[in-house]
Amino acid sequence: MVCSALTARAYEEILDGELIPAMGCTEPIAIAYAGALARETLGTLPQRLELTLSSNIIKNAKSAVVPHTGGLKGLRAAVAAGAVAGCAEKRLEVLAHVDDAQRAALRDFLEQCAIEVAPARGDEVFDILLAAYAGGDAARVRLIGGHTNVVLREKNGAVLYSAPAEGTPEKSAAYARLNVADIYTYAAEAPLEPTWELLERQIACNSAIRDEGLTGKWGAGIGATLRSRDGSVKTRARAAASAGSDARMSGCELPVVINSGSGNQGLTASLPVIEYAQELNVDKETLHRALLLSNLLTIHLKTGIGCLSAYCGAVSAGCAAGAAIAWLHGGDLSAVAHTLVNSLAILSGMVCDGAKPSCAAKIACAVDAGILGWQMYKDGRQFYGGDGIVTKGVENTIANVSRIGREGMRETDHEIIQIMLGDSI
Repeated sequence: MVCSALTARAYEEILDGELIPAMGCTEPIAIAYAGALARETLGTLPQRLELTLSSNIIKNAKSAVVPHTGGLKGLRAAVAAGAVAGCAEKRLEVLAHVDDAQRAALRDFLEQCAIEVAPARGDEVFDILLAAYAGGDAARVRLIGGHTNVVLREKNGAVLYSAPAEGTPEKSAAYARLNVADIYTYAAEAPLEPTWELLERQIACNSAIRDEGLTGKWGAGIGATLRSRDGSVKTRARAAASAGSDARMSGCELPVVINSGSGNQGLTASLPVIEYAQELNVDKETLHRALLLSNLLTIHLKTGIGCLSAYCGAVSAGCAAGAAIAWLHGGDLSAVAHTLVNSLAILSGMVCDGAKPSCAAKIACAVDAGILGWQMYKDGRQFYGGDGIVTKGVENTIANVSRIGREGMRETDHEIIQIMLGDSI
């Protein structure tokens, strides 16, 4: 196998760090994780909490139901759930084992504990700072740049743990060297044993929440609505990813294997590919290679945009899934690259206005764009350099999309947040 930019082990480490299980929308769960860490650091249940959040965290945690809380949603519910019932060792599954007694205690805690929420100052896109107080003791924990990236734990002014916010230079360099050609080669030729268990977990977890979402009892029932229209594989693929999001956004207590910090992106990168693999009756090894391709392309497309922005991350995952579907149909590197360019030209710019039930409908659109991008290529059609943001070469077009999502949509993000939040949080 020839991978000029990265070794196979580097790809495996990226996948190990990205394809992790999470229960619930990852932004409120990150807040819950901070709550559990703060209680653990304080050594007792807090009597007062001060939660300071970057605006993108507020946007993404404001409307999502927090799992295992009996339907509670929002910032205060998330931090309270973590403080009362969270297990910090479980990280993004921090609320996986909440029992009935803890749910009752949570409601009492919300009535009795003063919880102040304020927007953070500064330019950090992902920033959670939580101060907890009980008696004469105080504790602080801070997460920056990622859902479990703890950079500070402090008690009574003494620093118990600190770390740089930017992570290791080696990790950043590995992500920066990702490219479509090498990802294609790795996915097609890599030994599958090192990632087998990881992808089997993704298949099992994400398929289970898909099936729950297809019952139609969650969210706006986008997945069930699509499945009721026709039985084509394209519709089933769109419905599968949407159904998983239907359930996840509305508090379903099943874990999702995420991608790029997002459960919705993990669902979108995997479930349409699984649906097409079943339709084509391919073997498990072929499915795994298609999932390697889709997951790594999603990570590559999302890296240049950043973890949170006004750019809907489902677009990246939907386009990547379309490329993997092209590969399942015998597509070569040219088919994968052209599918990406075509699909990115169709839907790039769809806004992220927080985590909530309508995410499922956006996912359906993203998967549709990915599949259309492949169908265009199959029919000998494409978008050309100079057509809007499309430029010659898949990596150059990805760079343009990254620039739009990271830089061009900053003001859009600000306006979305102002519309959503107004004067209150």
